[in-house]
Amino acid sequence: MFNDEDFDWDDNNIEHIALHGVEPWEAEDALLDPYVIGADAYNVRGEVRWGAIGATDAGRILAVVYTRRGGKVRPIMAKDAEDTEKRRYRRR
Repeated sequence: MFNDEDFDWDDNNIEHIALHGVEPWEAEDALLDPYVIGADAYNVRGEVRWGAIGATDAGRILAVVYTRRGGKVRPIMAKDAEDTEKRRYRRR
């Protein structure tokens, strides 16, 4: 889904994913996972967002919501995947 993309981080999205116990490098790992599963796009307040399920290099499976801003990938939310999402990822 991604190659070596530039990611857009600031205090807001770093703090938001930290509420879910996720570090920025983990969200990036999950999105850069060669086996990442993408979801349909949806619109939030005029901004297109996508969902993805991917694994970190350590094997943690995360659900990540992201958008693209200024040519960069901006993670909006990242959390441990739910059991159904983990099964879907493993079945791919």
